[in-house]
Amino acid sequence: MSDPTTHAFLLNAAGAPDAFPWGAFARNLAVAAGAALAVLLVTFAVALRRGRHRIVDIAWGLAFAAVALTTYGMSAGEGDAGRRLLVTALTVIWGLRLAGHIAWRGRGKGEDPRYEKMLAKAGGNRNAYAFRMVYLLQAALVWLVSLPVQAAQYVRGAPDALIAAGVVLWLVGLFFEAVGDHQLARFTADPANRGKIMDRGLWAWTRHPNYFGDFCVWWGLFLFACGDPAVAAATVLAPVVMTFLLTRGSGKALLERHMAERPGYAEYAARTSGFFPLPPRAPAPHR
Repeated sequence: MSDPTTHAFLLNAAGAPDAFPWGAFARNLAVAAGAALAVLLVTFAVALRRGRHRIVDIAWGLAFAAVALTTYGMSAGEGDAGRRLLVTALTVIWGLRLAGHIAWRGRGKGEDPRYEKMLAKAGGNRNAYAFRMVYLLQAALVWLVSLPVQAAQYVRGAPDALIAAGVVLWLVGLFFEAVGDHQLARFTADPANRGKIMDRGLWAWTRHPNYFGDFCVWWGLFLFACGDPAVAAATVLAPVVMTFLLTRGSGKALLERHMAERPGYAEYAARTSGFFPLPPRAPAPHR
């Protein structure tokens, strides 16, 4: 019969002390879903009172922050303290910056044309349709995309090189988002640019610096969950879904369909990368 020291050595060699707590994580998934839903329910109530559903875009970042903070509380004593604090802080910073920017951009404006167009097709009660197709869907997407942020807080291994890479990628993403948004806001605020296409600064290198920034942020946060291969495999769908939304869903693809008819946009698209930043292409020679 082995002595206690040998038993402890064998237990550690098997990886049991650092094993991922799947049961605690499963409970967290349910609570996190409730947190995301709560943010969207409050937002729906505010939207009904104001008569504008565009404020749901503000709730996108706020819901991610709520999920991260909820998970931070739920994961106390489970995951590595440093990893938990860092992934929560990065998610909250990203979410609050995005929410604040969207709130500032939409101040004093009426309904978003995207929602007007969508609700015009609704059969029956428009608000009930918006609740199902916008608010509930957004809560579900927040829960799904935030899976790496939730899981990372239960990973017990100490921070490693993957965490450093995740922070660097997150910083690159936040730079493209924040600087791109700032440059576009300054451009559109100048009456002399009315009707013109923004093709300066980061917008000369990619037609969507803010969406590319989002892409980097969420792949960076995914790396926080990669300290455990099983956890990485279980959560990789989250950044894949975010990438799809940014490139094929409600991000790049939808915006470009809206912009396609604007004068000068075809020429801008011909010389500017559609997503990943690249040096501007030279104009095609006239024949």
